Amino acid sequence: MSENEMKLVVVGAGGRMGQALIRIIHETPGVTLHAAVSREGSPFIGKDAGELAGTGPLGVPVTSDPLQAFLNAEGVIDFTTPGTSVAFAGLAAQARIVHVIGTTGCSVEDEEKFTAASRHARVVKSGNMSLGVNLLSVLTKQATRALPAEGWDIEIIEMHHKHKVDAPSGTALLLGEAAAEGRGIDLATQSVRVRDGHTGPRPGGTIGFATLRGGSVVGDHSVILAGEGELVTLSHSARDRSIFARGAVAAALWARDKKPGQYSMLDVLGLSNQ
Repeated sequence: MSENEMKLVVVGAGGRMGQALIRIIHETPGVTLHAAVSREGSPFIGKDAGELAGTGPLGVPVTSDPLQAFLNAEGVIDFTTPGTSVAFAGLAAQARIVHVIGTTGCSVEDEEKFTAASRHARVVKSGNMSLGVNLLSVLTKQATRALPAEGWDIEIIEMHHKHKVDAPSGTALLLGEAAAEGRGIDLATQSVRVRDGHTGPRPGGTIGFATLRGGSVVGDHSVILAGEGELVTLSHSARDRSIFARGAVAAALWARDKKPGQYSMLDVLGLSNQ
């Protein structure tokens, strides 16, 4: 290990994203796996993180003790659950390290706690860590700004694997926020999440969401702009979880020398002013 390699902790190490992160860290120059954390009682505790992820032994046993794992670390990458991420945010703030959060389904209260943690930690949080999706969000904002609200309806469709537990997806909401920003409206009050029964005509100016679940789909998202007699569709299809892992590792490296604060992937990619 080089002295300059950034020492990263993977939490949720036994999950699909955790294993993908271990593999990407192993193959990415400039970073090294410092520790791997799984929940108390996990069958993976004590196992070599590399063997778990299929890279071969790395000499890093999976632990259930985040306090020990964060000791001497420089960053933690976190695709877990809202409550767990909030707890890790507190620890990252105490340790004054980078906290990359890809967890979705977080409440307003959770987000406030991440903001509080960012007074001491460098927090990079995004509903999606991939380059393509963040580019799509910029294009969505530009398109909704360019097309008049009168006569152009916005619908966001997303599909994920059958095991996903939150809806709409964090990516769909990220795209919804981009669309709302382009239109100059508030997403919370102008979004339609459910349609069932006799709904009446579509309310003008709203942003609609449709959620599909099934099979092993990693993540498909489309933003549809429906006008009179024409349709514009902006889409992204994720074929492999490694795109999120690569983005998260890139975010950790980017945030390494930044001041404490809250950042997004648009900051990491230099797209925040688009």
